[in-house]
Amino acid sequence: MNTAVTREAMDYDVVIVGAGPAGLSAAIRLKQINPDLSVVVLEKGSEVGAHILSGAVLDPVGLDALIPDWKAKGAPITTPVTSDNFYVLGEAGQLRLPNFPMPPLMNNHGNYIVSMANVCRWMAGQAEELGVEIFPGMSCSELVYGDGGAVRGVVAGEFGKNADGTPGPNYEPGMALMGKYVLLSEGVRGSLAKEVIAKYDLSNGHCPQKFGLGMKEIWEIDPAKHRLGTVTHTMGWPLGSNAGGGSFIYHIENNQVYVGFVVHLNYENPHLYPYMEFQRFKHHPMVADLLKGGKRVAYGARAISEGGWQSIPKLVAPGVALLGCSAGLVNVPRIKGNHNAMLSGIAAANAAAAAIVAGRASDELTAYETDLRTGPIAADLKKVRNVKPLWSRFGLLASLFGGALSMWASTFGLGLFTLKHGKSDAEATGKAADFPQIDYPKPDGVLSFDRLTNVAFSATNHDENQPAHLKLRDASIPIRVNLPEYAEPAQRYCPAGVYEVIAEAGGEPRFQINFQNCVHCKTCDIKDPSQNITWTTPMGGGGPNYPNM
Repeated sequence: MNTAVTREAMDYDVVIVGAGPAGLSAAIRLKQINPDLSVVVLEKGSEVGAHILSGAVLDPVGLDALIPDWKAKGAPITTPVTSDNFYVLGEAGQLRLPNFPMPPLMNNHGNYIVSMANVCRWMAGQAEELGVEIFPGMSCSELVYGDGGAVRGVVAGEFGKNADGTPGPNYEPGMALMGKYVLLSEGVRGSLAKEVIAKYDLSNGHCPQKFGLGMKEIWEIDPAKHRLGTVTHTMGWPLGSNAGGGSFIYHIENNQVYVGFVVHLNYENPHLYPYMEFQRFKHHPMVADLLKGGKRVAYGARAISEGGWQSIPKLVAPGVALLGCSAGLVNVPRIKGNHNAMLSGIAAANAAAAAIVAGRASDELTAYETDLRTGPIAADLKKVRNVKPLWSRFGLLASLFGGALSMWASTFGLGLFTLKHGKSDAEATGKAADFPQIDYPKPDGVLSFDRLTNVAFSATNHDENQPAHLKLRDASIPIRVNLPEYAEPAQRYCPAGVYEVIAEAGGEPRFQINFQNCVHCKTCDIKDPSQNITWTTPMGGGGPNYPNM
């Protein structure tokens, strides 16, 4: 914490950063165990749910454990999956994969198509009824450390800095919110979680985390084509051998569909343009026919943790624990992480509540680590641990057949080997001269759209007078290194058009950061080949304002 700034402090038993499914589950569970515990949840979005973007087909196992009567309490979870479809796409056609060879864990029977943004809004209401304090629009910009090095709290609500970082005329220093324990549920690649992992070397002995970029649109379609409860996943075209990934199409209420596309960020060709791969995907005959006559009503993007079991870091350090996507708990072949996020929140709350009753504070919640590595989350992730590394090393077909074999073996309790992940996604990026450029069709404005038009449908907004929250370690690297060696891939991997290389009048290129466009996906922090970009929290309330993502 910056000791030159004087801040008021508030004390709580538990401070939770992030009002996603993990953080809200932890808050609810803490109050269920002991109503006298003081619990605060800090959320950087303008409201709970504003920054929540997920597929999402929800496995209700986490919610069943947390609020068993969620149906009676009116949870916005009303669309059960009625049919499951898997396709491998070619440019002009598709091959449907039969469901019967799929391991049981891939079956979506009993799951629900949901807006996780709306689920989190409902969960926030449940938490507040129990006495949890929730403060949206409160970015947590710093961790507060005690004299012995333990995490003691966070700084939240700092407003009014000038663009150069100096205090402006309306500067508010924020508050230090102190807790016996701090739970970080910031989502993927959270800035505070990243700091904790580095400070305490929590990734030591574990594989590097792997990531994907998920992009999503909501479409209103012709009612005659709508099939409520239908879930469709595809692999193959348009990515081919250029990158791993795939799509999802989920039919929800009100004649709407979620159309999403995921690109694994370990791709080599720096000319790849993930956003344009998504736009091209919608021109596949199967998808174009579904969307014809419809209209896009929302857009968003976020990174997805894909490393799975091998990449989960140590989860606890003195005074702090990592939850949900901050820990990397997504089951990649199932394309699901919300259930594990909820289960991690429950486990962390159980451990924190027991520690506080025992008179402890600011130590390591080892019971949480044990629970996660031996309980239902471990069982879920161990079964699929080899799918992602098989795909990364050997391609789509190997992941389909080898991954299925590995999952079936795990289903019958056979302990197969565990494949390791190799390079980080940044290190996987190849040199531009070694790969062909990719010619992408121009968006037609009907099925496909340019980035800036689509960003307007995310309702993202940042105060232009605040400091840019995207920091360059060395301002010369984008033009001096990344442009000649990698064709400056930030121009393409960002799904919001934040980064540009502009030719000045004298012919010299200039790197420009349009931070106002940022949808907080964190891809730049992950994929930059020079690891020169650091994503930090902007002023609270900024960023996207997702309605039903």
